[in-house]
Amino acid sequence: MKAVAKKNVLSGHITVPGSKSHTIRALILASMAEGVSHISNPLPSNDCLSTAKAVDQIGGKVTMQENVWTVNGAGKNLHLPEKQIDVGNSGSLMYFLSPVLSTLKGKCTFTGDESICRRPVNHLIDSLNQLGAKASCLNNDSTPPFSFEGPIDVNKKLVTGGELSQYISGFMMAATRLDGELKLSLTNPKETPYLTMTKMWLESVGAQVSVSDDFKSISVKGPLNIQGFDRAVPSDWEGVAFPLVAALITNSHIIIDNIDSSGSQGDDKIVDVLKSVGADIEWDKQKNQLIVQGGKVLSTKNLTDGVLKINMSGFPDAICALAVAACFIEGKTIFTDIDICRKKETDRIKAMESELSKLGADIRDEGDILVVNGNGGKNLCGGAVESYKDHRIVMALSCLGLALKEGEKLTVSDAQWCSVTFPNFFEEMNKLGANFELIEK
Repeated sequence: MKAVAKKNVLSGHITVPGSKSHTIRALILASMAEGVSHISNPLPSNDCLSTAKAVDQIGGKVTMQENVWTVNGAGKNLHLPEKQIDVGNSGSLMYFLSPVLSTLKGKCTFTGDESICRRPVNHLIDSLNQLGAKASCLNNDSTPPFSFEGPIDVNKKLVTGGELSQYISGFMMAATRLDGELKLSLTNPKETPYLTMTKMWLESVGAQVSVSDDFKSISVKGPLNIQGFDRAVPSDWEGVAFPLVAALITNSHIIIDNIDSSGSQGDDKIVDVLKSVGADIEWDKQKNQLIVQGGKVLSTKNLTDGVLKINMSGFPDAICALAVAACFIEGKTIFTDIDICRKKETDRIKAMESELSKLGADIRDEGDILVVNGNGGKNLCGGAVESYKDHRIVMALSCLGLALKEGEKLTVSDAQWCSVTFPNFFEEMNKLGANFELIEK
């Protein structure tokens, strides 16, 4: 499917779906629990559906109703799957569940779609081996499919880089099934808000978790007999970024409802980043709303050295939306600590440089940094761009098309991939007046 975008103004209210990060954590912890859990406002995306399918393979059972998923936990009967686990496109599922299943005796194999099978997992394989599992990739030295044979040993200490937070979160959850205290030492922790999110989830089900201020030392005590729970999944800040940026770069006025004001998602930092260059955003934490007024001049002139510097290590999934926003900011934006952004569904740095350059943006991938020289979007033009089958690239580039000059249009390939985290993105945006045209191949 292709999405065609052209100049439009947005108005009205929009509600962003539940958080993928929260939904997958909730499903996995519910599968480990004794008894029944109810998860309200789950994200019914492909990644979360893959997780629900995996839960069914390991002894749990997920029943889906419109806005509540009921999970009958496996608890003490959690077991290895009879067949390999296919995670689809979900890196979170792969990284969370493989450490949990490594606490069991026996062999297990994980695979996924074409994109997953290009992602290096050598850091996960090394971590499993450090803890006593016998793990290896089946076709090469670094990418799925991979297998491991447990159980891991709680008396061994894991020392790892920690550049990706997901497998660290996986071992934190796994530790609740071990008899003792699992200690993790991270030499270069990144995406630390997601580790905080995992800590909050674990503590909510009764786990004893210790995380140092610099995130370099983490410990979790087990065993813990998790009991069924009822939780509501907060809205997805990573998804909030797209209507937020779309409104700011157009002369729009929108209200984003059901915002997560708990501080559990690092991507909420995008609000402060954009307000620093003059964005008109009001965050009503009593009503959990963002009120966004676009059409204002965004500029770096009042910042130190006239440059907007954004360290992406804490919220790397915002890079696509912020790279588009940077094209409409007058002045230079420098994204730093971007290596983690290269290890997602695709190398998002290289991809955004390539596609935004096609549209006239002054953007340079300089290895350790990404530099965007914006001029209010004046040099941008329409055209056809690739999405690399990456949901965040689909949504970011589609939003850019709404701010093009009159008469220009932007065509985004493989637009259906937005369903990974925002299944009804185009429909919901069209209710605001985006008027995206969807063309089936």
